[in-house]
Amino acid sequence: MRENQILCLLSGSVRSAVEGAKLDYSFLQEIRMRAGQPLILIYRGRERVPTCQGRPVVVTEKDLKETLQYVSNYSLYAYEQEMRQGFITTCGGHRVGMSGQVIMENGRVKNLKYVSSVNIRMSHEIPGCADAVMPYISGRTQLYHTLVVSPPRCGKTTLLRDMIRQISDGNEDCQGRSVGVVDERSELGGCYRGVAQNHLGRRTDILDGCPKAEGMMMLIRSMGPEVIAVDEIGTARDVHAMEYAMHCGCRILATVHAASMEELRRKPLLQKLVKSGSFERYILLGSQKRAGQILGIYDNRGTLLYREEPVC
Repeated sequence: MRENQILCLLSGSVRSAVEGAKLDYSFLQEIRMRAGQPLILIYRGRERVPTCQGRPVVVTEKDLKETLQYVSNYSLYAYEQEMRQGFITTCGGHRVGMSGQVIMENGRVKNLKYVSSVNIRMSHEIPGCADAVMPYISGRTQLYHTLVVSPPRCGKTTLLRDMIRQISDGNEDCQGRSVGVVDERSELGGCYRGVAQNHLGRRTDILDGCPKAEGMMMLIRSMGPEVIAVDEIGTARDVHAMEYAMHCGCRILATVHAASMEELRRKPLLQKLVKSGSFERYILLGSQKRAGQILGIYDNRGTLLYREEPVC
């Protein structure tokens, strides 16, 4: 199923190159296409360049145009609202990012034209991948404010997605809770035509394509969630909205890019929350052994609570 969802988006020549690479699609993370440049696959966390007769497969402008036709069902105009954000979400929750010449209108991005690069990012659901962290962030009567700290491509969104599912449905570690998700980039729920393609639990409400700061306020006013989850905190408005949600009694699950706890503490946006101990749990991810490796779970005092044992 996943294989078909991916291959049907690709131009004929790129599809042949990907099929010829003999991949396990559960480990395919990205397909990067740049006009006039070699096709690059991100597979098991590493770059892989498909070849034909011993030479790298080079992406053409025709490949990009054909791919965009398939992605948009032959109507890019119908996806103008999504394209101004730089991506289109397809069936299965896969995200097709684009770059090229930007069309501006009244000082704001209206659309893209002359697309020169396409990046297809696969949506991966791994039910149970949060099993190891759940006992450290939840209990029958409590849930800790939790921040997932991770460099790019280390599985933070996949981990957050399963944390949301388990908290929403409930498990042996915690009772089910209502969860509000602000899915600004359509990566958590992977909504396609308004329907979530990923399972986020029976008690979860999703605001798809909504800016995080506005979305958190909307959820508090309209849905009364016990938990709010957001991916990739990046602005002062996001941080202020999280603080407000915490003061309203909501538990926060969030992610942020950082390669270490030291780098996190140096981030100006988050220094106040880190110093005040607002986040009660930090989950640090890495990819030394594999994507999604848990380098450590820490409390708000910096005490190490858990670390994955190295595999010999």
